[in-house]
Amino acid sequence: MGLFDRLRGDGDPRVAFIGVDGVPYSLLSENEELFPNFAAIADDGTAEEISSIVPPESSACWPSLTTGMNPGETGVYGFQDREVGTYDTYVPMGRDVQATRVWDRVQESGRKATVMNVPVTFPPQRDVQRMVSGFLSPGLDKAAYPDDVRDYLETLDYRIDVNPKLGHQDDKSEFIEDAHATIDAQYEAFQHYIEEDDWDLFFGVFMTTDRVNHFLFKDYERDGEYKEEFIEFYQKVDDYIGRLRDSLPEDVTLIVASDHGFTSLDYEVHFNEWLIEEGWLSFGTDDPEELSDISDDAKAYSFIPGRFYINLEGREPRGAVPESEYDAVRDELKADLEALEGPDGNKVVDRVVEKEEAFRGDHDDIAPDLVAIPNNGFDLKSGFKADSEIFATGPRDGMHSFDDTSLYIDRPDATIEDADLFDITPTILDLMEVEYSRGDFDGASLI
Repeated sequence: MGLFDRLRGDGDPRVAFIGVDGVPYSLLSENEELFPNFAAIADDGTAEEISSIVPPESSACWPSLTTGMNPGETGVYGFQDREVGTYDTYVPMGRDVQATRVWDRVQESGRKATVMNVPVTFPPQRDVQRMVSGFLSPGLDKAAYPDDVRDYLETLDYRIDVNPKLGHQDDKSEFIEDAHATIDAQYEAFQHYIEEDDWDLFFGVFMTTDRVNHFLFKDYERDGEYKEEFIEFYQKVDDYIGRLRDSLPEDVTLIVASDHGFTSLDYEVHFNEWLIEEGWLSFGTDDPEELSDISDDAKAYSFIPGRFYINLEGREPRGAVPESEYDAVRDELKADLEALEGPDGNKVVDRVVEKEEAFRGDHDDIAPDLVAIPNNGFDLKSGFKADSEIFATGPRDGMHSFDDTSLYIDRPDATIEDADLFDITPTILDLMEVEYSRGDFDGASLI
């Protein structure tokens, strides 16, 4: 296998992790005849559905998966977080992840890591031998380290992400073509560095699966127009996983995992509009443009996906809820959320998680007070500018789910039952025989 084999040979066990963002376990396990390479890993090793995190959003999931820690430790709760003591918001990037990444632990132990296309890793770290940042990177020119990586990827027409705007079109043909081109180039890059690079941990993520799910998942689940194209795309993913597996030397353990599950989307639920209609939220202007326009008597506001904050006196700049009333107000909001029904008469929310149940750590000061986990079919939105309707439809027909997350480990002695994302990092380190303390993680090794 070329330079890779010539450089190795010290006997230390290695791990190749391939992420398949948003791929539900049921899709793969219920269609083994369509996806024989995933089925082969399950037969030779271990595979099972695992749980995601609260909230099951990619920007929060990947920091938790790659550190083994909950958002209270990583400091990242979603695509958008709020500054402490203000209504100002920001988009968390790689430097905002406060917990130690699995590849940093590998490097600190004197081993080498190659990291490709992991969401929320921009800008690329320069203390890892190779890194190509993933989702949220502004472009390949700034996302690849060192420079020769960028130069090689440009020859592949490498794309960090598919163009999601193409999925908004009624005709999905151009979007599907772009999705294939994106994953083709990423596979070529992964295969190249797996075979030619000197690594102990290879960590690469295909995020295109999440994009395809957002725009085609209902076609798959409900026999829509693009069901065949959806299956063809996933057969390509399965083929690429099989090829990557075949290219790995015998001392490498392959792990394939998603960060959350997926299901069909029927309604977008615009919760800030709901909060307005129910008297929880008000703005000091008739045309609010951002959260800082919130009024002095607002009691709560929302961020995606289903994160709710009490407008608490002393914590928020214009907090209206006294600390003495916090528990009662939060309980009331929780009850209102649990009672909410959609246009079809179905309950919108499966359960509501209180912050103390989900978040622990040095960075829980920006944690949401409540997180609503939706029932299938309801995608929880927010927006600072009030929407005209609480329940709406948009171009997406698929949504994230907390359950039905995938985990495949090419080892028969793995125990995956009741596992979650927090277990993956300690499992990788255990497989690599990298030392750590049990208290370092919210999860535990599955080996």
